[in-house]
Amino acid sequence: MIRSSLLIKLVFTIFIASCSTSPTGRGQLILKSDAELEAQARSTFNAYRATLPLTTDRAKIDFVVCVAEAIVVELDPPYSDFEWELAIFEQNQVNAFAMPGGKLGVYTGILDVTENEHQLAAVIGHEIAHVTAKHVNERASRGTLTRIGIEALAVIMGGGYTGGAYTAQQVMSAGAALGMELPMGRSQESEADVVGLEYMAKAGFDPRAAVDLWQNMAALDAKQPPEHLSTHPASETRIKNLVSQWQKTLPIYNQALADGKNPTCEKSWE
Repeated sequence: MIRSSLLIKLVFTIFIASCSTSPTGRGQLILKSDAELEAQARSTFNAYRATLPLTTDRAKIDFVVCVAEAIVVELDPPYSDFEWELAIFEQNQVNAFAMPGGKLGVYTGILDVTENEHQLAAVIGHEIAHVTAKHVNERASRGTLTRIGIEALAVIMGGGYTGGAYTAQQVMSAGAALGMELPMGRSQESEADVVGLEYMAKAGFDPRAAVDLWQNMAALDAKQPPEHLSTHPASETRIKNLVSQWQKTLPIYNQALADGKNPTCEKSWE
């Protein structure tokens, strides 16, 4: 009875899943509603702002705001209609993030790695692309489906929730992490690179700067994990993929310049 009910639960979940297509044409499995994720993102973002110190450096604030605003106005609806919220955290962490519903966080540590506005635009464009490409929803949905599948198969293999079933569940969870979750993470990261390049180019930022950024990141962290055990592409792979997009994104950048889009976001504190 338990085995049957779990299989029915798994099949039903797959059946009701909403399938969509990513900006680069990749098929996506979407189980979570946008409203649900936006509510969770709002709560999490508010917790971050209440917990982490916000920078008071006016020059850094103006620099990040300048780059972020230039990119956000180039987004398509509904993302261009969001009231985007930006928080700049006074943290050494070399990172940034975007959340559903128009939440953008930047750690001041990333400003030590980005040499100019073009490189910061590569970071912000990439993070916003995770939202517009529904990567957060996709990851949350895939996690839900994977857990249900592991639960059902573990009971079938082990005959219940005790003894061998627990061991089987542990083994399959580890396999899912390497065989499903991490490759999906790399796919999302690569897609965000591609979409983010278009965003920065449309805003008048040079997409070639993304290569300089990732060269800086590679130099910062020379001891990277093997690519097949990482959710991010190896730097060499990432740079090669970025260069392959120049034929498409450089004309977009040149057109933006011709249209008078040339953001002057000055990194004045150095």
